[in-house]
Amino acid sequence: MNLERIGLKSIAVFLMLIVYLPVFAVDYTHEIKERKMSFAWKIDGNLLYIKLTAATKGWVGIGFNPSKKMQDADFVLGYVKNGKVYVTDAFGVRAKEHINDTLMEGVNNVTAVKGSEEGKSTTIEFAIPINSGDSADSKIDINGSTTVLLAYGKGQDNFTSLHRFRTIKKVNLSTGRAR
Repeated sequence: MNLERIGLKSIAVFLMLIVYLPVFAVDYTHEIKERKMSFAWKIDGNLLYIKLTAATKGWVGIGFNPSKKMQDADFVLGYVKNGKVYVTDAFGVRAKEHINDTLMEGVNNVTAVKGSEEGKSTTIEFAIPINSGDSADSKIDINGSTTVLLAYGKGQDNFTSLHRFRTIKKVNLSTGRAR
């Protein structure tokens, strides 16, 4: 009887893995590497799948289309602590400040989240809608020039510590061209 239960539980776990693993198996079509950070992405319908990797044991982040420094940018930041992934969907409210979307009556629409920390490197993967319709998110034009902010933290597992590295890129998300 116990062996039968174990067998049924094993089959159930196996079936769950078959159903849910393809969600995370993303073949990224484009990648930008800048110093010790990479941004890989794939467009799939209305979703933008993103993979951020950086030489830090702290947070990694990306922002889209600021008007001035960080202001008006749509941000996603994440870190891994004790094997658990933490991600925030934020909006640039000032040139040097962003806050969580939900504090602005927005919605956290970051999905398909996973991450890992190996050695001195952190990787976060997730998906966001290209056009969420959320007032706390910017619309992303995948065929035009998108301003992308890339950054990673100094090694602290939180969303408040300052960055160790940051850069700005102009990217055509459809073609992968960057400058």
